[in-house]
Amino acid sequence: MLEQGGRKRDQDRSTPNAPMTPSVTNARSSAPRYSGYRKNWEPIRIWKERASRSISKPIRYAAARMILLDGPMGSELSRRAVDTASPLWSAAALVDAPELVREIHASYADAGATHHRTNTFRARPRTAGDDWERLARLAVRLARGSHRVVLGSVGPIEDCYRPDLAPPDDVARREHAELARVLVDEGVDALICETFPSAREAAIATAACARTGKETWVSLTAGPNGDLMTPREMGDAARACAGEGASAVLVNCVAASDTLPYVEALARVHARVGVYANASRWNEPPIDDASYVACARLWLAAGASIVGSCCGTSASTIRALATLRS
Repeated sequence: MLEQGGRKRDQDRSTPNAPMTPSVTNARSSAPRYSGYRKNWEPIRIWKERASRSISKPIRYAAARMILLDGPMGSELSRRAVDTASPLWSAAALVDAPELVREIHASYADAGATHHRTNTFRARPRTAGDDWERLARLAVRLARGSHRVVLGSVGPIEDCYRPDLAPPDDVARREHAELARVLVDEGVDALICETFPSAREAAIATAACARTGKETWVSLTAGPNGDLMTPREMGDAARACAGEGASAVLVNCVAASDTLPYVEALARVHARVGVYANASRWNEPPIDDASYVACARLWLAAGASIVGSCCGTSASTIRALATLRS
């Protein structure tokens, strides 16, 4: 779910019926740690082997109660030859191929995902024009299904890889509240502010969503190469969002192999912790599903209890994650 110049494009981007509550035990175990931020990291082969050898009782417990989030929408649309160009990006499918959006949601449900994000990342007036509200409501209906929790997706107003473009506070507050209102009115179960690179805008969006009375999650990003936020900065941003009403703080759209330090930083925040990562950094080969699951074991050990997948992954990744619960 990545797009040239900062927007998401080609590479997009729980136990069943688990209650969405802020309470979580951030149990830690002997998960391997790295010696420094993005430097001197153990090769993926080594920590994959270590993760597979150490499935301790705390990790088994965390996996059993794990909320399984869905995977990317944009990646799947691109793979199925749907145009995901700017400015609508994946929301273009709401106009051109709505039944395909429904089909992708169903594929994630079949793979085991119980929590599904609406395809509304770009469904707002400045990108979709006068038709934005109809498209946003349609996206909610397409995400619905039996035994699914529907999360209304609220993305950054401008660019998910350009924190410098975040609008002034009053503009952000008004536009995020506008989309949140429509999503709640259409019947979402909760709201998720996702892929925010700006701590300031993330806090504003969280507050706007929380004021609807719906449970609100927030997901922050350091970008596909991990250079937009340090783990410390993400932890501080998540803490501010929790103060604005977020019951869960997540990291997404960062390469899976780079994500553990961010999870560890989020685990210090008094909120539920989650992850949905990319299959790779920019222009690097994607990791396979087995390697992604090895990463997920480490995230669970670090305190995560919500896990899904982002850019460059697929329903097969979600199916592989579902095996953790058994």
